Amino acid sequence: MKTKSTLTLDDARAIAAAAEAEALKNAWAVSIAVVDDGGHLLWLQRLDGAAPISAQIAPAKARTAALGRRESKVYEDMINQGRTSFLSAPALEGMLEGGVPIMVQGQCVGAVGVSGVKSSEDAQMARAGIAALGV
Repeated sequence: MKTKSTLTLDDARAIAAAAEAEALKNAWAVSIAVVDDGGHLLWLQRLDGAAPISAQIAPAKARTAALGRRESKVYEDMINQGRTSFLSAPALEGMLEGGVPIMVQGQCVGAVGVSGVKSSEDAQMARAGIAALGV
């Protein structure tokens, strides 16, 4: 039987705090979501001024990254390159850049999704949050 790391509430807090710090440093109003490896929400916060829809998009991006074990941008790129049939993939709703999986020793333990500014900036904040774990 294999042993696998899991995210704790303290991990989710640390990720969110680092992503929030990156957002505040750049004056970006966003929502930040952290999910476990099954895409289940562990943390969600919407910063002041963030659009209400971002609180729906951020968890969807995170869930997509966790379930797919890859950045949500991969799906966006596939669709933009003409594979529109991928829009029918089950359980993947956040196929936009900004969802980043959290990998520990080659295993996905969760993901971070951010929404509210340009997609590349969303991904930048997600990566900043993950970096706080030091993995």
